Amino acid sequence: MTSLDQNRLQNFKNKGKDQEEMRRRRNEVTVELRKNKREETILKRRNVPNLDSNTDEDDQVPNSINLKKLALAAADTSKPEQQLQAVQAARKLLSSDKNPPIDELIKSAILPQLVKCLEQHNHTMLQFEAAWALTNIASGTSDQTNQVVSAGAVPLFLQLLNSPAPNVCEQAVWALGNIIGDGPLLRDFVIKHGVVQPLLSFIKPDIPISFLRNVTWVIVNLCRNKDPPPPAATIHEILPALNVLIHHTDTNILVDTVWAISYLTDGGNEQIQMVIESGVVPKLIPLLGNNEVKVQTAALRAVGNIVTGSDEQTQVVLNYDALSYFPNLLSHPKEKIRKEAVWFLSNITAGNQSQVQAVINVGLLPKIIENLSKGEFQTQKEAAWAISNLTISGNRDQVFTLIKEGVIAPFCDLLSCQDTQVINVVLDGLNNMLKMAESHVEAVANLIEECEGLAKIERLQGHENVDIYKLAYEIIEQYFTDEGEQANLAPSSDGTQYNFDPNADKLPMNSFNF
Repeated sequence: MTSLDQNRLQNFKNKGKDQEEMRRRRNEVTVELRKNKREETILKRRNVPNLDSNTDEDDQVPNSINLKKLALAAADTSKPEQQLQAVQAARKLLSSDKNPPIDELIKSAILPQLVKCLEQHNHTMLQFEAAWALTNIASGTSDQTNQVVSAGAVPLFLQLLNSPAPNVCEQAVWALGNIIGDGPLLRDFVIKHGVVQPLLSFIKPDIPISFLRNVTWVIVNLCRNKDPPPPAATIHEILPALNVLIHHTDTNILVDTVWAISYLTDGGNEQIQMVIESGVVPKLIPLLGNNEVKVQTAALRAVGNIVTGSDEQTQVVLNYDALSYFPNLLSHPKEKIRKEAVWFLSNITAGNQSQVQAVINVGLLPKIIENLSKGEFQTQKEAAWAISNLTISGNRDQVFTLIKEGVIAPFCDLLSCQDTQVINVVLDGLNNMLKMAESHVEAVANLIEECEGLAKIERLQGHENVDIYKLAYEIIEQYFTDEGEQANLAPSSDGTQYNFDPNADKLPMNSFNF
């Protein structure tokens, strides 16, 4: 070995991941999965009426409006009918399907007038139209939403939650949902103004379904964002409501409820524990088998986030027989379901040995390997983590079971990919398999060589990534050179004499069946 090689390897030691490292990895993947998707639930919603061919002409937007005159008319309380017409005209402009003139209306100074209209408790139609217009302004950019807040709308919307007019209540809920959905700052601002209890009070049997859908969506926005997360007191207030809503038969409400739970379980172990202690987990697990893909997706993310927690928190999910749903999930026709199912299992194989054994007992290893072999790359990547984690967390028998299932060839195939993280994960897993093989190391090494894995590892010694180079070099040096083979044949001592085991490199028949 050259001095350059010696220097490059001087302070390299065998890579390994303890459980804390694996747990950090779990959270990174959660973020990555979320970024690779889109937001599963909409942050803000515009109230756009459903227009059809029979729509009344009164509901059409005028072709040309002087916005300054409109703002003046909206401010003129001495002419209630004209004031209502002006506010309605503004609402119609903001409800137009394409490019609503939000900034132009804000510049016209109508915004403060719309907010003042919320105070007209003797004129519920005016309140409703103004609330609708403000809802649509708040559905825009963060700056536009903040302008609604700066105009003093939040306390007035909270007052309207007690309005005797249901349509005014519902529109106020919608507006607050858009403001909360802007991000954690406005979310916490609205929480401090006391939104939670009035909002939850709407969850009762006689609430119209459209209204309850809006309430549930606002609850989702309250649970969203983890930098910072919602206040613990708010989470404690919301969880009993989620325990009720999770039984709802309306698919939209059910999906939003489960996404709310998934956002809470994405906030670290303390929030995971709150969710567990609320008693919702046994209601969540059966949704993994729901007929609606939207429900399955949300449930898989929610339980997947729980198993990013401690071994004890992970065990709660396993105790409710979650793994029994995974043979179907791993063979699901939707790739994104398969990917997240493998991601879930990568967090189980990062657990303790009894949790690893649970995965084996349900017969999931062949299905993980199938996704490793045939899935799209993002699914293969998750499968690589599941395999590598098992080689770290599992015992020798569990790793041998993995090898017997035929993991090595598809695992080695990923060494040709361009993703340095995946290459590192695969090399780490192979290194662990070889290390654990002990006297059977030659059989494992032969499997790696026969599928051209060795050739790939040799090429990786020239990789530009120093971690990959080092680990590839170490594997070759340790297990695929004459020195390594001689080391494996080194005599063992029983204290009085040295003994050579002539069968050191022969695997017992009950260990592998290739």
